Order: sequence, then C-alpha cells, then structure tokens
Amino acid sequence: MYAVIKTGGKQYRVAAGEKIKVEQIPADVGAEINFDQVLMVGAGESVTIGAPLVSGASVKAVVLSQGRHDKVNIFKMRRRKHYQKHQGHRQNYTEVRIEAISA
Repeated sequence: MYAVIKTGGKQYRVAAGEKIKVEQIPADVGAEINFDQVLMVGAGESVTIGAPLVSGASVKAVVLSQGRHDKVNIFKMRRRKHYQKHQGHRQNYTEVRIEAISA
C-alpha cells in the first residue's frame, strides 16, 4: 500500500517503512506525527484519488531526526562589469519514518 502526501508545499509518494526527508516540522525526535493531507491512496490495482484530498485517510510517521541539508552555493557574476556575488544556503529538514497508512 502506498500514498501520496502533501507537506511543506511538496508532494511525496510514501509506503510503510520508508524514511523520507521533508521540510522542517516543529516536533521532537521520537514524536509521532500525522499527515492528514493525503492526495492519493493505492493498494495493488485499486487507486483512490482525492478531489483534492482523500476523505478519512491519514499517514502516521515517527520523527527520526532534525538536520540541515548540504550547503548550496550561489554565485552570480556579470562579465567585464566587476560584479561578483557569493551566497550560500542550508535548508532545514525533518527525517521521518512512515509507520502506517490508513485509508
């Protein structure tokens, strides 16, 4: 069984037992969280698509860790104009393990 959930402005295809990194969620490590925005649920050949959400569906997950992704370097330059700009960014994430999908 799998589901498509929406969190942090992105969509993720998840199944029970998977580990995924999502946008930062304010939760403690070891806490159980519930994703209510389920867009689609599939089990074998049967697929349920929500309009826009599947009613009564939810996905349970456990927070494994909080962290930061690798640094993304931004470098802007205009040739022959003596313009160079360096910038960096590290995005926060929450790593979760999907425990159960209920439809």
